[in-house]
Amino acid sequence: MPRKRRGNGRPKPTGSGETESEFGVPIPGSILPEEAWARTALKKLPQNGAIDIDALFGRHAPLVVDIGCGNGRFSIGSAWSRKDHDHLAADVLPVVIRYATRRGNQRGLNNLRFCVVDGERLVTQLLPASRAREVHCYHPQPFPRPGEGSVRLINPFFLAEIIRVLEIGGLFVVQTDNSGYWKQIISMVSHFFTFHENNDYWPDAPQGRSRREIYALMKGMKVYRGFGSPIEGINYEEALKLSDQLAGRNH
Repeated sequence: MPRKRRGNGRPKPTGSGETESEFGVPIPGSILPEEAWARTALKKLPQNGAIDIDALFGRHAPLVVDIGCGNGRFSIGSAWSRKDHDHLAADVLPVVIRYATRRGNQRGLNNLRFCVVDGERLVTQLLPASRAREVHCYHPQPFPRPGEGSVRLINPFFLAEIIRVLEIGGLFVVQTDNSGYWKQIISMVSHFFTFHENNDYWPDAPQGRSRREIYALMKGMKVYRGFGSPIEGINYEEALKLSDQLAGRNH
């Protein structure tokens, strides 16, 4: 079968059974026959209220949320290997969601949806309470310039909202290659989560779960990884009060 060519001269896989890679690392899954493709784009978001997750996927299953998903590598891999979990992935950039949607469609991932929305709105307005089994956030924008720390996505109020959307015993995963951001994250997450730093590669993706992680490892950069569940007994109201206290310390 002939292969179309991208603008950069590299062939674009179009045939059933073909695979793709970036930086030499295969993208999980393979392209299925067109009749088996899925529709992974979530184009209309609620103006008011939360997304009806069960209606979106047509079932009730554990939900994995990917905030700032980029080109969707992590969610595609997770949805491919965990068909019994549903996945909702979001990024503020339409161009990367177009790449992600195409790949999700071609792999027939009916347990995956991509949407264009910023992480703050997704977590604070669009996710229902106690519905997510896992929330992942890989390489959020660090905004390392002095005086801009308050606009970073990971802040006490955001962590309180993560507490709200996670089910009991749910998991929060975060990583960055920015040491300053990581120090700030560590200083906050321990107030909300029983948190563990992961000093090794992810066992399911030793070459990197995300495009950014693959790139960072290729460049010899240190990647900071961690995960944790809400501190036992903490609820959303307590987390909000705690976020107010922590925010006050920073002013």
